[in-house]
Amino acid sequence: MPGCAMQGRMRSPSDPSTGDKAGPAGPAKARAGRLKAALKANMARRKAQAKARTGGKTADGKSGDTSEG
Repeated sequence: MPGCAMQGRMRSPSDPSTGDKAGPAGPAKARAGRLKAALKANMARRKAQAKARTGGKTADGKSGDTSEG
């Protein structure tokens, strides 16, 4: 069909696809990355606070420091 606008040819997987646009998904991905980083920092801060509160001891009464030497 010479007048057909759509050509049914195959593309290789390495060809850039037109469906991967940085439209609405771009800001959502950026926000998700920021949230993930904030959560990681918050968990580290809480862990440090809990360790300071208990004096570095774990629940079984032993020192939380696992380094030997």
